[in-house]
Amino acid sequence: MPSLELSTALAFEGVTPILRVRDLAASLEYYVQKLGFKIDWQGPFFASVSRGRCHLFLSHGDQGHSGSWVWIGVEDAEALFQEYQASGAKIRHRPTNYEWAYEMQVEDLDGNILRMGSDNKKDQPIGEWLDMEGNCWVPSGTGEWTKTGK
Repeated sequence: MPSLELSTALAFEGVTPILRVRDLAASLEYYVQKLGFKIDWQGPFFASVSRGRCHLFLSHGDQGHSGSWVWIGVEDAEALFQEYQASGAKIRHRPTNYEWAYEMQVEDLDGNILRMGSDNKKDQPIGEWLDMEGNCWVPSGTGEWTKTGK
């Protein structure tokens, strides 16, 4: 098999996930009022929202699938959790410690999940995981995960 030489000279600028929404106006209001994003620009069926260096596209009825998951790194997941509790955002799973991050799950109006996390807490145990169907999984001492139900 011939070897493929990949160019590292061509820089990537980043990624902007596209989330499918049913009602663009309602979604924009939710992202601004509940999640603290700002509207960068919008058309009749497509818009861009951002918070800090995080950018998301919202697409009315086209592109992507409802129920998508997106990882968003944040400075302090606990402080963001407090903010979202006060704003009335739909928190699907409160901040929990994992090997990779201290993260929470926030749901938008269309069931898209924003996994928002900051540095993990080295002095805290690993917590339970909530999967896409709402099932809870807990870690065992051997590194395996066991489903405990909903």
